[in-house]
Amino acid sequence: MRILHTSDWHIGRSFHGHATLDALRGVLDALVEQVRENEVDVVLVAGDVFDSAAPAAACYAVLTDTLRALSDTGATVVVTSGNHDSAARLGFQASLLRDGIHVVTDPLSTGTPITLDDEHGTVHIYGIPFLEPALVRHLWPGAELRSQRQTIEHAMGLVRADAAVRGGRSVVMAHCFAAGVDATPGVEREIRQGSLDVVPASAFDGPDYVALGHIHGRQRLSERVRYAGAPLHYSFGEADKPRGSWLVDLDAAGLAGVEWLELPVPRRLSTIRGTLDELLADERFGDVETDWVCAQYTDATPQSDPMRRLQKRFPFCATVMHTPVGARGDDGSTYALRVRAARSDAELIDVFLSHVREGEGASERESEVIRGVIGEHTLAEART
Repeated sequence: MRILHTSDWHIGRSFHGHATLDALRGVLDALVEQVRENEVDVVLVAGDVFDSAAPAAACYAVLTDTLRALSDTGATVVVTSGNHDSAARLGFQASLLRDGIHVVTDPLSTGTPITLDDEHGTVHIYGIPFLEPALVRHLWPGAELRSQRQTIEHAMGLVRADAAVRGGRSVVMAHCFAAGVDATPGVEREIRQGSLDVVPASAFDGPDYVALGHIHGRQRLSERVRYAGAPLHYSFGEADKPRGSWLVDLDAAGLAGVEWLELPVPRRLSTIRGTLDELLADERFGDVETDWVCAQYTDATPQSDPMRRLQKRFPFCATVMHTPVGARGDDGSTYALRVRAARSDAELIDVFLSHVREGEGASERESEVIRGVIGEHTLAEART
């Protein structure tokens, strides 16, 4: 049996205020072609299908069209809900979907597989929807479910018990933060509190393959346990992480092989750094002019209207950051505390300049001008 493992489509998510629906639709069309070309039997979508609990109407159209296209290839499709999804909205029409498309959102379905057959026998696919401990613990009153770890371990206990009775090969889908993964800060919405909700890889012992979702970059926890990541880049922090899915083969004995299938990147992500004048004119930035751009300008002081000026050269400049060269590190004191600690007007102005310049205070020449102005002002006050 040949399986394609994908996840974290995040239909409806924006990229620095820019819509991504058209780009995602193109990438998902490419994924459908990969399913057809590789004669995939089963497509697994491991959670975070939508980016929000209340997606716009256009998001449903993208999902419907993609599921229909995947089904038209002859593949069975299994979708589970993630922490971004509303299980109710994602699963409300599950019973109306055409044969071969399964949307798993009911926590009580945990431990009940979707069973498929190939020339070697049966394969049981156990979809575990995202389980929020506070919302599902009443369903299993005899179990202590206070963390993601406890909840996933309980769910996997149900899976293993059922698989032991049924026999055959098994595949699990889950959406969680597993120990040992490399997350992208600020991208994956947290589903953990400190280390309490980190799920150990050992929780997934048993199945022939475990298809995980939630982390946006591909990850290999073991030969059997993997994250596929998101099919589209949603952050500059993901720029160096490839986009794609895992092509998984099962034979009579279980896992036979896993191959990475690259997906196209609609527009590259590039971070560029230099003074604003350099960013606007230097030829070394010529090859990124049509990329999504994160511009970091290093001038000592904030410049006027940098986004508008940069977008004349980089029409897809998505974010601008002022990162002065030689900025002093944070000494742990807040701006308010430094203001209160200033012993003179000159020091107060220096504190302000250091704050707005991210660490760089007044230069020697500026200090002279400040002292001169303050001196004249003080003299004028004394005469009134």
